[in-house]
Amino acid sequence: MKLYELAPTPSARRVSIFLAEKGIDIPRVSVDIRGGENLSPEFKAKSLNGRIPLLELDDGSYLCESVAICRYLEEIHPSATSLFGNSPLERARVEMWQRIIELQGLMVGFQAFRNLTGIYKDRENCVEAWGAESRQRVIDFLPTLDQQLAKSSYVASDNFTIADISAYVFISFIKNLDILVDDTLPHIQAWFATVTQRPAIVSLTPKN
Repeated sequence: MKLYELAPTPSARRVSIFLAEKGIDIPRVSVDIRGGENLSPEFKAKSLNGRIPLLELDDGSYLCESVAICRYLEEIHPSATSLFGNSPLERARVEMWQRIIELQGLMVGFQAFRNLTGIYKDRENCVEAWGAESRQRVIDFLPTLDQQLAKSSYVASDNFTIADISAYVFISFIKNLDILVDDTLPHIQAWFATVTQRPAIVSLTPKN
């Protein structure tokens, strides 16, 4: 297998953290998305959505979308504790919170960043007002996550799951929007401090 990625991007970070948690090592290929390498006919022939991460399988087929990649890796590398949940109810709750974090957090944050910064204005129409609205929606979502973490050690259950990986990437990303997790969000603060110390995440944190 081979993983096409750009390590600092949020979607690639999700897969990298998942791999580290599972103890899986896959060869990596860096893709220059700022330079538009992912828009080339060669890359689009591999990736249905023209994005990273992209997993190349041994049979020459490909999987895109970070969570789909993680689901596949979980299936072929099963362990006693699954990052997707260990019972029907836990799996449903993980899926529920995974979707909430994606749709109300990550995706909205990406829209805010892309429209406010114009980082990809050479290939998409950027609307500053939509960026500002999206940024406010991120701020409005944070109390929902904080309230959930007041009830549970981790986002979806008392176990660390892929929902925590997505939430960790989301909270790490919003500093790019000048959004701070301050003392009004104490449960996110405490959870984030705990998750940051997980060996898998420490191993991926650049050393100064």
